[in-house]
Amino acid sequence: MWKDFFYFSDGERRGIIVLVACIALAVVCAFTIFVHNDEAASPKENFEKEYVGFIHSLKKRDYRQFYAKYAHYQPREIHLAPFDPNVSDSATFVRLGLQPWMAHNIMHYRAKGGKFRKPEEFKKVYGLTEVQYATLLPYIYVNDTFQKKDTTGILIKRNPQDSLKVIKYAAGTMVDLNLSDTTELKKIPGIGGGIARMIVGYRKLLGGFYRIEQLSEINLNVEKVRPWFRIGNDQTRRINLNKASLERLKAHPYLNFYQAKVIVEHREKNGPLRSLKQLALYNEFTQKDFERISHYVCFE
Repeated sequence: MWKDFFYFSDGERRGIIVLVACIALAVVCAFTIFVHNDEAASPKENFEKEYVGFIHSLKKRDYRQFYAKYAHYQPREIHLAPFDPNVSDSATFVRLGLQPWMAHNIMHYRAKGGKFRKPEEFKKVYGLTEVQYATLLPYIYVNDTFQKKDTTGILIKRNPQDSLKVIKYAAGTMVDLNLSDTTELKKIPGIGGGIARMIVGYRKLLGGFYRIEQLSEINLNVEKVRPWFRIGNDQTRRINLNKASLERLKAHPYLNFYQAKVIVEHREKNGPLRSLKQLALYNEFTQKDFERISHYVCFE
């Protein structure tokens, strides 16, 4: 019975033999090609193939919306300092907390001949929020050169009193840097309305000057103005580090966001601060930081 089941004619046997031979040949050829290609490809070629495949897969997805969203929420440390919107570069605007595209718009506006003739005009910057404007306003000063507008040959000034000639102090006169207002500061040779407002504005942010050298922080030539100024003892306004909020702390020119956060978190975890030495182990502070802020802080 089984013999009858496996009985093939001569023609059938020849066909089966040819079929098996073809299958075996196909298997051998496929294996040979695979091994050859694997050995022939160098590591560099394999890497390039994988890289091309990776890039191709990226092109199938649109990451622009994700990137825009991510960039919008990227934390950026803000450095508040006095600035003139007519001469500051784009990097300065970004450090002040503006988005790069806003800085680009300001530079484009200036390139077309636009000028900010008073600090309040900075509010018209496209995209600037009310909060940003209120934060930056105390830091804005406009040089006298940009406060004048000549349209028909007539010189127009912001303030009619600016047309009055300012009588300058004689050599040897000294004024108190922390008590002088803009009117008195403008009587010092070399100081105009713009610089006077800049000094008063920065003095308000600091809480008073403790050294004349601090004027270099607003890009003034200290040696040039030193003969005109004196500073009384302990005239600075101090911040209570155990009560001040995070916003109040980081608003001071000598404290950034991360330092203010360390102070708030330290007092929440460890109780009231008694001295700056308790913050010495934090990497956010340097010895120079402690020296500067020691004139502006208290603990009760």
